Amino acid sequence: MGRAPSLERCFALRMPQPASKTNSRKGRTRRDTSSDLAASSLRLGLCCQFSEQPIAFRTTTATSLLRLSREDRLRKLSNLCLANAASLLAALQYCAANGIGAFRIGSTILPVKTHSEAGYSIEELPEADRIVETFLQCGRFAAENRLRTSFHPDQYVVLNSPREDVVEKSLQDLEYHAEVARWVGADVINIHGGGAYGDKTSALAAFARNVERLSDDARQRLTLENDDKVYTPADLLPLCRTLGIPLVYDVHHHRCLPDGLTVEAATDAAVSTWNREPMFHISSPLEGWDGPRPERHHDEIMLDDFPSCWRGRRLTVEVEAKAKERAVLRLLRELAEAPAART
Repeated sequence: MGRAPSLERCFALRMPQPASKTNSRKGRTRRDTSSDLAASSLRLGLCCQFSEQPIAFRTTTATSLLRLSREDRLRKLSNLCLANAASLLAALQYCAANGIGAFRIGSTILPVKTHSEAGYSIEELPEADRIVETFLQCGRFAAENRLRTSFHPDQYVVLNSPREDVVEKSLQDLEYHAEVARWVGADVINIHGGGAYGDKTSALAAFARNVERLSDDARQRLTLENDDKVYTPADLLPLCRTLGIPLVYDVHHHRCLPDGLTVEAATDAAVSTWNREPMFHISSPLEGWDGPRPERHHDEIMLDDFPSCWRGRRLTVEVEAKAKERAVLRLLRELAEAPAART
């Protein structure tokens, strides 16, 4: 079995290079110019799924698994995990061929991994070696093609919950993400601040205490993101500086929940928290900024929503749009073709 990339290698990220693609009808190799369309220092990221490409990730439920014998359950999980590892490799190959510089890996890449009854260790699966080796192959491919990978665990990961059982489960989930991150070379496991519970200062202090319970592998990959309901960039920046945790700046959330910082000021402050290439998020409101519930995401990214102060910077920008790869490729083209707009 191969070795996982070191943290130093994960963090030494550079921009993806234009890939070559074979034209099957003519048997010739042609250069994919889509990556030339973005600013040279900017990479865009695709999040978890595809809308048009036949690349999919499989999952299951604990309920269905618990109807099976332990042996059958592990066999089914083994097949799912191996299929998902192969799908991840296909996803990375698509990104490399189309100038997409980053891919966010879904949290169910190993289905129900930390469930209290149906959960498992990777070593228990019949095809454990093949599964890990395929993920390691993903990591090698990403490194060779200068692709960045990341994770964004779901909203149930709450490190500052007043319930110890929730905190314990959150820590388990983060360690699971760190395990896969080691295999694939991912350098970001991004989470939100959690709840305020009536006192933001105390809630963030609880967050800080529980972060220290993480392993070094999880801790060094952990990032914190502003949200659209509770914690703004201004709320989180002091904590990020104190703990040495980078801030993933979500400009859409910031516009939904402003805090007195301009987008440019928040951008500069967020960049200063990173010891490697910063990662930000972009999305557009479903029915425009004057429509109802602007926090809902549009299928695409409106070019006016892309901050002009992000252009020319060394950044990874994950595109949170329902059209998935179509939205990323459209934004790549539009950034290359249009002058800077909104700040």
